[in-house]
Amino acid sequence: MKCIKTPKIILVPYPAQGHVTPLLRLASAFLDHGFEPVMVTPEFIHRRIISNIDPKSNISCISIPDGLEMDMPRDFFANEKAMEITMPRHLEGLVQKFNEDGEVVACMIVDLLASWAIEVGHLCGVPVAGFWPAMLATYQLIAAIPDMVRTGLISETGSPQHLGPLCFLPNQPLLSTEDLPWLIGAPASRKARFEFWTRTLDRSRKLSWLLVNSFPEECVDNDKPQNSALLENSMDQPLIFQVGALSKHPLVKNPSFWEEDMSCLQWLDKQKPSSVLYISFGSWVSPIGEGKVKKLALTLEAMGQPFIWVLGPTWQAGLPFGYIERVSKQGKVVSWAPQLK
Repeated sequence: MKCIKTPKIILVPYPAQGHVTPLLRLASAFLDHGFEPVMVTPEFIHRRIISNIDPKSNISCISIPDGLEMDMPRDFFANEKAMEITMPRHLEGLVQKFNEDGEVVACMIVDLLASWAIEVGHLCGVPVAGFWPAMLATYQLIAAIPDMVRTGLISETGSPQHLGPLCFLPNQPLLSTEDLPWLIGAPASRKARFEFWTRTLDRSRKLSWLLVNSFPEECVDNDKPQNSALLENSMDQPLIFQVGALSKHPLVKNPSFWEEDMSCLQWLDKQKPSSVLYISFGSWVSPIGEGKVKKLALTLEAMGQPFIWVLGPTWQAGLPFGYIERVSKQGKVVSWAPQLK
């Protein structure tokens, strides 16, 4: 009798903490639906997550080269170069090998920030769904780029053309054009980040579906059913499914890339409920500069509100002398926090 092989779902995250973790949780959810999830990551990510997955599970983790030495710093631009130049041919080779071995690749799920893999999926004839690891409003802000250009809010290179607060999205807080996510660093850096986002958006138009790690209640009107996870799409955008919150699966631990400072929990337990401000810029944003770090530090101190500030060692050079000791009763500055707990 011919053996029927379990269909595979290939998942490709952007190589950063806040992208790998939710996609790994999504992978674990497919275990209960008769699929074999295959997480495809660069080697440096593979080494960090493999020990967090129960070997008895059917989650496969496969590494592909990214063209970077293991000890090389991996900032936004190093990752982008690796993804665009080196990784596509290796992912294509992996899919071809699965096909040659008689494996069934049901689909690929691609983090939109790893949009290069969308092209590979289509080239190999594999259905592709996009994945957005953050809340729906952040995706909608990126999806609004063409409208921002058309209405003159930003230039064709992403530069702000309007000062003051604006309502970019219905039912969302006012934002300034200076708050847009590609406006980080020097002008050349900002332009390059904007090109990354526009390329990502262009590739996402080829998708039929987008899974968003968001709660349906966030963007559903009160007079509509609250259990509807499906949002209508426009002609040039994929159909959106809100699949959050992605819960922890017993076969998958939390794959933290950095050592978590557990003293946060003891400190947090001593604070009043809903009184603590949490600040974190994520794991792959380049340092914003010592001047801005100092300004933010002094602002937090002047506010007098309890805070936990996740600030990597590279960023901490911008803190005023003696700052951590001075604010020790008010706030906690750590390199990485146990976010789930």
